[in-house]
Amino acid sequence: MTQTAAAPVVTPTAAERNRPRWKSEDPLLGWVGAICLASLAFFLRRWHLGTPHQFSFDETYYAKDAWSLLNFGYVRAYVEDADKTILNGSTMGLWQDGPSMIVHPEVGKWLIAGGIKVFGMDPAGWRMASAVIGALMVLLMCRFVRRVTGSTVLGLVAGLLLSLDGLQLVLSRLALLDIFLAFFILCGVHCVVADRQWLRDRLAAGVRRPRLLGLWRPWLLLGGLSFGLACGTKWSAVYALAAFGVLAWLWSAGARRAFGQRRPLLRSIVLDGVPAFLALVGVALVTYVASWTGWLVHADAYEQAFSNTQYTTYDGGKPWPTASEPDAEGLGEVTQSLRSLWYYHHDVYTFHSHFLNDSTHVYASKPSTWLVMGRPVGVDAQTDIQPGAQGCGAPTGSTCIRQILLIGNPVVWWGGCLAMVASLLLWIGARDWRHGVAVVGLATTWLPWFLYDDRPIFFFYAIASLPFLVLSTVLAMGHLIGTSDVPGPRRTFGVVVAGSYTVLVVIAFAWFWPIWTDVLLTKSEWDARIWFRRWI
Repeated sequence: MTQTAAAPVVTPTAAERNRPRWKSEDPLLGWVGAICLASLAFFLRRWHLGTPHQFSFDETYYAKDAWSLLNFGYVRAYVEDADKTILNGSTMGLWQDGPSMIVHPEVGKWLIAGGIKVFGMDPAGWRMASAVIGALMVLLMCRFVRRVTGSTVLGLVAGLLLSLDGLQLVLSRLALLDIFLAFFILCGVHCVVADRQWLRDRLAAGVRRPRLLGLWRPWLLLGGLSFGLACGTKWSAVYALAAFGVLAWLWSAGARRAFGQRRPLLRSIVLDGVPAFLALVGVALVTYVASWTGWLVHADAYEQAFSNTQYTTYDGGKPWPTASEPDAEGLGEVTQSLRSLWYYHHDVYTFHSHFLNDSTHVYASKPSTWLVMGRPVGVDAQTDIQPGAQGCGAPTGSTCIRQILLIGNPVVWWGGCLAMVASLLLWIGARDWRHGVAVVGLATTWLPWFLYDDRPIFFFYAIASLPFLVLSTVLAMGHLIGTSDVPGPRRTFGVVVAGSYTVLVVIAFAWFWPIWTDVLLTKSEWDARIWFRRWI
C-alpha cells in the first residue's frame, strides 16, 4: 500500500520568530483609534477647566512658581495674600526680591508655565498643561500597550480604561506635578520596551549577516531623556529608572541566549550593559541637570538666601562653602554653581526626610491603602448649598454639595489589583516578560513610598502606578479572549467577560463624574457616591 509522504516541517528563521505581532496589525487603525481616544480625553479634561475659580490644593505653590519661572527665570518668594490678588486678575506687587526654597524640581512647573504663557495667569491657564499631558498620556497608553501585547484592540481598550479613570481625570484638571511624573515615567518605560524589540531585530539580522552589534541604542537614548524629565519633575522617578535599566540589561542577555550566542551574560555585560547605562542613566542625568538651568543661572541668589538654613546645619552640617568663596568665571563659575546645586539638593532631601515626620494632614494615607483607594483626597467642597441657590433642587431641610475628590474609578483600580496578582504569578511561573513590565512598573512606583510613610503622603501619588494596573488588566483580557485558534466558545466567553468589564468601567465613570468635576448634587445623590466613611 502506497504511503503518502509527510509534509516537511519548515522551521521559521530567527527573524521570523522574532517578528512581533503588532507589526502585522493595521498601523492606520492603531493611530486613528488612539488619536480619537486622546481627543475625547482632552475634551473631558478641558470641560469647565477653570472651575472652581481658585487655587485648589497645592496649586497655590506650583502655579505661582510657574509664573515666577516664566517671568524671572527662577522661583521668587511671594508676599502674603498673593492668591487673592491673582484671582482678582493682577500679578503686580506680588513678588519679593529673593528666591523661594522649592522642594521639587522644575520640569513640571515649566510645563505649567507654558500653559500660563498661552492662556493667562488664571485657573484655566495654569491647568491647561495638565489637561494636554493627561490627553497625551491616553495616546501614549494606547501605543505602549499595543507594543507590549501586539494587539491594536487591547491597546485601544487600555487607552479607554485610562481615560475613564477618575484619578487621572482630576489630576489632568489640576496644576499639580504628578500627572507630568506619570506621563514621563510611562514614556521611559515605553522606550525601554521598544529597545527590547529593536535589539532583538538587530540580533535577528546578525544571525543572517554576522556583525558586531553597534553601541547605538536610539530607544534607550529617548528613554534616558524621558526618565530625566521624570526625575526633573519629582525624584521618585529614580526607582523606575534604576529598575527598568536593570530589566533592559536582563532582556539583552536573554535575547543573546535565545539567538544562540555563546556566553550571553558576558557578552551582554560588555556589549549591552555599558552602552545601555550610558544611554539610559547618562542621558537621564544630563537631562536632569539641564532642567535646573534657571537655578544654576541664579545660583548666587540661592547661595545668599539658603546657604545656612536649619536644613543645612541639621545633624552637624556646615554652611555651603560656595557662599563664602569668591565668584568664579568661565568654567569655574559653572563648577561652583553645580556644587551649590548639590548642597541645595542635600538640604531639600533633609527637609523631605527629617522635617515632615511630625507633620499631619487630614487626607494623608498609608501606601498600603492606595491600590484599593482607602483614603482619597478632597480638593474642593461646598457642603452647605441651600435649596434654590445655584440651582439646588434639594427638598426643604436638606442641602446640595459640590465636590472635587481625588479618587479613582473603583472598577479600574480594584480590577487592576486582581489582575496584578495574576501578572505576578504569570511572570514568575510562565516567565512572560509582558507581565514583568506590569509588575516591575507597579513595584517601582508604589513600594518605595513605604520607606516614607512616617510623613504625610497621599493617594494621588499612585497615579504613576495606574498605567501598570491597566496594562495588567488588558493582559488578563488577552488571556481570557485567547488567540484566533482557540475554540469558539472559550473565545466568546472571554469577549463577553472583557466587554462586560469595560461596560462597568463606563458606567462607573458616568456615576462618579459629578464628584470628580464639581457638579452640583443633592445631599442624597452625594451620599450614594460616597461608599465608605474614609471617602469623606
